[in-house]
Amino acid sequence: MSTESIIFIGVAIYMLLMIAVGLYASKKTHTVAEFIVAGRGLPVWICSMTIIATWFGGSTMMGGAGAAYADGLLGVIEDPFGGSLALLLIGCFFARLFRRLRIMTVADFMDQRYGKVAAVAITISSLFSNIAWVGAILVAFGLIFETLAGVPLLVGIISGALVIFIYTAIGGMWAVAITDFIQMVIIIVGLIILIAVVLIDVGGWGSIAPQLAEHKLRMLPLERTAEGWLNYLRAWMIIGVVDISAQTLIQRVAAARDERTAQNSFYLGSAGYLFFGMIPVTLGIIASVSMPDLTSAEAVLPNLMIKHLHPVAVAIFVGALLAAIMSSADSALLACGSLLSKNILPMVKKDASPKLALLVARWSIPVCGIVAIVVAMKIQIVFDLMVATIIVPFILGVWWKKANRSGALAAIGAGLSTWLFTLFNFPTLPADFMGLGASLVTMLIVTPLTQKLDPPRPLCDAEGNAVEMKNRLGTLPLFRRSA
Repeated sequence: MSTESIIFIGVAIYMLLMIAVGLYASKKTHTVAEFIVAGRGLPVWICSMTIIATWFGGSTMMGGAGAAYADGLLGVIEDPFGGSLALLLIGCFFARLFRRLRIMTVADFMDQRYGKVAAVAITISSLFSNIAWVGAILVAFGLIFETLAGVPLLVGIISGALVIFIYTAIGGMWAVAITDFIQMVIIIVGLIILIAVVLIDVGGWGSIAPQLAEHKLRMLPLERTAEGWLNYLRAWMIIGVVDISAQTLIQRVAAARDERTAQNSFYLGSAGYLFFGMIPVTLGIIASVSMPDLTSAEAVLPNLMIKHLHPVAVAIFVGALLAAIMSSADSALLACGSLLSKNILPMVKKDASPKLALLVARWSIPVCGIVAIVVAMKIQIVFDLMVATIIVPFILGVWWKKANRSGALAAIGAGLSTWLFTLFNFPTLPADFMGLGASLVTMLIVTPLTQKLDPPRPLCDAEGNAVEMKNRLGTLPLFRRSA
């Protein structure tokens, strides 16, 4: 049997397994809360794995290996280092409070703290970024399937999309969490097999290290200019800080069984994401020595796989690549469905029934997925990280008692204006990072000046009750029940 046939059969079995998981999870999904946040019942072992899987997509594997191949550790500051930092910060500063708030979406928080305009702003930016992300993910799925299994691009995209739509729409967060766990196991097995075989074949790290270019293991900017440092700080912050407000992550805080589970899941997720994310990075660095003449850095992993692995192992690793892609796509689509059902539907139809809210959440998933495919294949629009203009009001809304609506809206406006101005007039500067800076300065100035005119709103939970603000740092005991 040919390698292509083995891959095709393996992927077909894998897809059927994902649908079966969705059908199983649908038995637990009867309400909006069960669909969006798994009834707030995820244990730490599932919650931590779904946190890792949410971001451990094709960009972490293919992109991380390619960036390390071309630029060494400096090329992967943004991901996985920045990604791991974001998970650590959520565990330390946000997990306990957001689990206490009992909200389901980031827009719920912005609405309660700053009002409808801020909620709409974060909803729109989150929808745009997630739809664009899903489109890129599904096209990557089709490309890998086409390259390694001989399946036409469009057929691969539609096949993968249909499977993701089905198990996510019928099972919600329970289906996503369970499939994420299975997908991460496949990813881990595939990566361990590949790096073990590659290290054996090249004679171990000891034979690679002396041949590395001097800058490959460097983690500080090569050019000590102001522009160089700005771009370096941007690499750390654009995921490491900005993505703290990602709906895909806050949704997992809300889905955790309790505060301790939420906190520890993000700590485990941070450590696991960095550990497993460094495997593709290490493979990229090894390939820069063992395969120095690749025409495309993004092709590092497929080339290593074809050169070093047996056809059966190739099939396992293709499964790992596709699992990584699907684990990110389902999370992004669930985030879109959650925002549309929880935050957009009430604007269109007041007093919508729970049954209608659940129906909208389910059907939003294939609709957003289809839009994502069209955007990725036909329109070719790329949405920048507009959420960089939202993160300042988000963080200060949690940790600054004086944070108010006037300061938040001014910060969003200043951040967005600065982002657009920099993007079109100074393309060499990091526009999103400049927008973030403008947003911070504006909120720090406007907020104190508008305290009497616009008093801050206190933090309340989903039922409107005042929230206990003490003991919200991530300092609960690890792996031991709290008193």
